[in-house]
Amino acid sequence: MFILPIALGTLFYFLNPKYFSENTVNYGELVQPIIATEKEDLIIDGNGSFEGIWTLAYVANSCGSPCNRAVKDMGTIRTLMNDEMRRIQTAVIIADGSKPAAVNGKVVSAVIASQTISQRLNVYSERAIFLIDPIGNIMMYYQPEGVDIKRVVKDLKRLLKYSRIG
Repeated sequence: MFILPIALGTLFYFLNPKYFSENTVNYGELVQPIIATEKEDLIIDGNGSFEGIWTLAYVANSCGSPCNRAVKDMGTIRTLMNDEMRRIQTAVIIADGSKPAAVNGKVVSAVIASQTISQRLNVYSERAIFLIDPIGNIMMYYQPEGVDIKRVVKDLKRLLKYSRIG
């Protein structure tokens, strides 16, 4: 009786190895492998920082109407986090240095200074929303067009529930 569950679990794992990597409960796509950033990789305007706080970052080449819409959606997501709102910040990382139109709340602006980070982010679509952890790793990715705010909030709540950092 003791060995049977262990044997069945091991057998299931080896007969269907992709089951555990393809079936996840998150709605965003995990960045594989994680993109680690250093302080020198991003030039941040003002006194903002990505260290010690979870960051929803919109990354694009220029900031137009899709950028403004994505920044508004990220602000809504942050507001819907209620008590956990203080653990999350929003940011825009724009290649040409342009900034979004007037937005409610604080939005950190940054420019990519590293070619390696730029090349790694070019694998994803031109305009994307990334989740950056408090250590500075880009770890999750969302399509900004038609982003389902409720699903992003569910992901963040689950993530912040188990996270002890940030």
